[in-house]
Amino acid sequence: MVTELSKGVYWVGVVDWGIRHFHGYELSTHRGSSYNAYLIVDEKIALIDSVWTPFQEQLIENIRQIIDPAKIDFVIANHAEMDHSGSLPYVMQYAPKATVVVSRRGRESVEGHYHQPWNFKSVQTGDRISIGKSELVFIEAPMLHWPDSMFTYLTNHNILMPNDAFGQHYATVFHFNDEVNQEELYEEALKYYANILTPFSILILKKIEELLSLKLPVDMIAPSHGIIWRKDPMQIVKKYQEWAKQTPENSAVILYDTMWEGTRKMAEAIAAGIAEEGVPAKLLYMPVSDRNDVITEIFKAKAILVGSPTLNNGLLPTILPILEDLRGLKFQNKIGAAFGSYGWSGESVKIIQEHLERCKIKVVTEGNLAKWQPGEEELARCREQGRMVAKAIKAS
Repeated sequence: MVTELSKGVYWVGVVDWGIRHFHGYELSTHRGSSYNAYLIVDEKIALIDSVWTPFQEQLIENIRQIIDPAKIDFVIANHAEMDHSGSLPYVMQYAPKATVVVSRRGRESVEGHYHQPWNFKSVQTGDRISIGKSELVFIEAPMLHWPDSMFTYLTNHNILMPNDAFGQHYATVFHFNDEVNQEELYEEALKYYANILTPFSILILKKIEELLSLKLPVDMIAPSHGIIWRKDPMQIVKKYQEWAKQTPENSAVILYDTMWEGTRKMAEAIAAGIAEEGVPAKLLYMPVSDRNDVITEIFKAKAILVGSPTLNNGLLPTILPILEDLRGLKFQNKIGAAFGSYGWSGESVKIIQEHLERCKIKVVTEGNLAKWQPGEEELARCREQGRMVAKAIKAS
């Protein structure tokens, strides 16, 4: 349903209730998502972002409820990824006279995707386009989370449209933060940050400082996914500053897979040892755990312990993807440990430990390896490993 955010400013996007894996792999979306596009009707008309290709007809129908799409003067492409720009060719069929406004890097990416001879205008931070009573102000935001990303700010209405920043994958019948369940909202906002934006945390802190230095009044933050922040909109900016510092909770997550239950028994004994020191711990059995939910738990925790039996001189395949995520997401301020069981060769613990070290996760205990099924001696060693990790958490 088309919604007026401010006089002459409309949400014309779509809600995707059915999506459960964004981009097929990037992020699980248990609560669906939305593709937010914004239409501004002034002396000139601007469309801020579009929607994913399967919803392009609905986008045009939404615009038609307000104006003839042929009257659009500017189409702002804040970011070229397909969930935001996929319907751009379709929109341009209905708005052939529109100028496509992109960042300097955005021109390359949009042209690279679509190979169309549109009338492009490249902008950089501080550039403005007058649309009548209001102006569009542009702020480049490279690597938040693509090199071409930028924010668009609408003067007079004081609306910041930051594309992928400050969003969530969260489908609701409402559009505003004060209308939805706050626990769900922040669960999805944190999951979005942890899985997508963590590697760019230093850049995020710098960009927020730059944004604040511009002293633009912000009455609303309208991202390209999820709800719009209108009640105390800067609360999400403050949360991003907090998350970007990557100051973890004094807690642990234990990730494991098991073949004949030996590694499971070790994981449970390690958790018991951590608990003995009064530190909370979560056990996550990887074959049935959602990878993106696991990443969110890792983001929050101080310690990550990874366990696997040895299979073909390596690890069980459920463990490998999360280790690769640790490498790519570049988590900061973490400590770790490795454990596992084996029958023949026993390389798994060494592999895990070396991977943690490559990810700059400080390994705080010796690798814990049990042959066949762990007995009382091995389980006592697991509990001691847990206590050692807990003490390292409290000391850090």
